[in-house]
Amino acid sequence: MDEVSLIQSARGGDLESFNRLVLAYQDVVFNQAYRVLGDHQAADDASQETFIAAFNNLKHFRGGSFKAWLLRIVTNTCYDELRRKKRRPTTSLEPLDDSGDEIESPNWIADQNEGPEEIAERVELGRTIQNCLDNLPLEFRIVVTLVDIQGMDYSEAADAIGKPLGTVKSRLARGRLRLRDCLQGLWELLPVTMRLKI
Repeated sequence: MDEVSLIQSARGGDLESFNRLVLAYQDVVFNQAYRVLGDHQAADDASQETFIAAFNNLKHFRGGSFKAWLLRIVTNTCYDELRRKKRRPTTSLEPLDDSGDEIESPNWIADQNEGPEEIAERVELGRTIQNCLDNLPLEFRIVVTLVDIQGMDYSEAADAIGKPLGTVKSRLARGRLRLRDCLQGLWELLPVTMRLKI
């Protein structure tokens, strides 16, 4: 069954068709939520809310890129979550080390074949990149995530955030420049292949 047929069946109430759409896009939606929110649990919650909202609003999907439509929903869900957090700041229940950083749990380590040094470098690099993303203004972070991490083209990203193409290009250029500046300050943490591109 192609995507259009799955959407039509899901509109008719077929949960199996909708579940197939969820399986096709769950990683993309979670990745976008994680890159915007910077927290696994919050990204899980935002992803779940996105698919519930998508199912409940399938009648409003007017065609075009289903991926862009989903990414627009998850982006708006993330905006809502960030606004909620601003109103009600929370304190993490995660254990902290002596410097006040969260202690990573062992399940963070995905590849058991890496040595301790490679794991530490990868985790530190991931934390560094996420930190640079977190420090971007939200409008830049969302566009950088959509284009550079999710692999969307400019017009899909424009559809996803509901802004003109020129706005996407401008925000992307400015966001990339700020990311480059942030990462250059942490040069020694970057793999050699990344150092050549910056």
